[in-house]
Amino acid sequence: MGPVLAGVLQLVALIGALAVVYVPLGNHIARVYSSDRHLRVEKWIYQGIGANPDAEMRWPAYLRGVLAFSAVGVLFLYLLQRLQGVLPGSLGFASIDPDQAFNTAVSFVTNTNWQSYYGEQAMGPVVQTGGLAVQNFVSAAVGMAVAVALVRGFARSRTGELGNFWADLVRGVVRILVPLAFVGAVVLVACGAIQNFAGIHEVGQFMGGSQEWNGGAVASQEAIKELGTNGGGYFNANSAHPFENPTPFSNLFEIFLILVIPFAMTRAFGLMVGSVKQGYAILATMATIWLGFTVLMMWTEFHHSGEAFEIARGAYEGKEVRFGVGASSIFGVATTLTSTGAVNAFLSSFTGLGGGIAMLGMMLGEIAPGGVGSGLYGMLIMAIIAVFLAGLMVGRTPEYLGKKIGAREIKLAACYILITPALVLVFTAFAMALPTPGNSMTNSGAHGFSEILYAYTSASNNNGSAFAGLNADTQWFNSTLGVAMLLGRFLPMVFVLALAGSLAEQKPVPETAGTLRTDKPMYSGLLVGTIIIVTGLTYFPALALGPLAEGLA
Repeated sequence: MGPVLAGVLQLVALIGALAVVYVPLGNHIARVYSSDRHLRVEKWIYQGIGANPDAEMRWPAYLRGVLAFSAVGVLFLYLLQRLQGVLPGSLGFASIDPDQAFNTAVSFVTNTNWQSYYGEQAMGPVVQTGGLAVQNFVSAAVGMAVAVALVRGFARSRTGELGNFWADLVRGVVRILVPLAFVGAVVLVACGAIQNFAGIHEVGQFMGGSQEWNGGAVASQEAIKELGTNGGGYFNANSAHPFENPTPFSNLFEIFLILVIPFAMTRAFGLMVGSVKQGYAILATMATIWLGFTVLMMWTEFHHSGEAFEIARGAYEGKEVRFGVGASSIFGVATTLTSTGAVNAFLSSFTGLGGGIAMLGMMLGEIAPGGVGSGLYGMLIMAIIAVFLAGLMVGRTPEYLGKKIGAREIKLAACYILITPALVLVFTAFAMALPTPGNSMTNSGAHGFSEILYAYTSASNNNGSAFAGLNADTQWFNSTLGVAMLLGRFLPMVFVLALAGSLAEQKPVPETAGTLRTDKPMYSGLLVGTIIIVTGLTYFPALALGPLAEGLA
């Protein structure tokens, strides 16, 4: 079997697996967030945090819950890292420096999981399991809660109430993420991923010296890392490490975990707004972009010009031989079109155009299918923009799901789509203009520019993957990337929740013969075009200076 055919068959198998679980998982997610019943363990949690899960919240109260919970998470994780040197069970690792601790705390709380440290050489099991793994669950649940609040904004009328943040948070963790992560961890252990607390131990001699590895609860952290579209690896090599990703089957299973909830949430969206067809329209848009990017990435990595590429039958530099070009291409697209950030190959070693495809996937806003929760609300924002543009073309007040898209709604949507590009381009410009940040680049020219552009794109979009080649463990990058992650996560949520509140207060508009049918293929095509055009107009100059210049050289 040739490598191209192997890659195609893996892609087909992945699509089949996602199709099998789409309906049951989507139905389950919709039931979880629509139920009035509280599980016993959930009641214990509510009593412990002093929350009333039945109290409805308007969008300012819901936002305060999101921000307060996340702020406590940042503080707790920061202190845990700063105190690591005196905590028991830390394998003798020293406390983390202040700028690194800030960057890492912000990174995991914002669901970014950007890492500028060597996990196996810096973090002991106390921080890895008690800090980072916990945030993998709750940061994903926060994103899902905000997405559900926006869906309720479409579904409800004549009320500004969007549900209860604490109930949505707890249900997302208890009923969705924990059960799925448990099953995922069992599968990964069966594939060969390690799950222990063995500590540091010698594994053999290497080039005249001993080689040591530390164990850890890797499989359980790996499962939620992918399932919650987090991406932070227990080891520095991330999902290229055999302890995290042992076999080609585990590799395909991890890609499945990355995509399964974001795709299934479109089904939950359709059920919650009372129109399954609307969910399928959003699904079709996401799937079209994801499949198109995957095919394009595989083509660039298999058929790039050059004698070395032709002899090897693909761009193998920086890719694990266990997975090959096809599986690495599928993985790379899955992580950059979601907010996962996990990698099983060095993206810096992809072809120039391949690296550009990965970067462009994040620049789209990670909406195909996007992060857990964030992908859905990002796509719904773009759906509002597409409806607005269609309304301008026909001279009709735009409507979406029975709600009018007026001046307030379109201003909030516009602010949402402008926040991330502003962060990416402004921080990149400062890093290139100042003398010190440029010293962190391994390469010069277009590729060096791509290293910095990719870093701020990854941080601002809460992705977390690294282009490699950039020494990001400096005070400048730890601080500025941390700020980019904070603003890139929570400022968009402000506009999403404000939009949800505005929509929930409206009276539904009856559908007429002039209403744009947003559950038809034509609208999905319009939505895809809107996404590509908006992104292209925003980022094309920067892409032309980096990956495009390198790929066309």
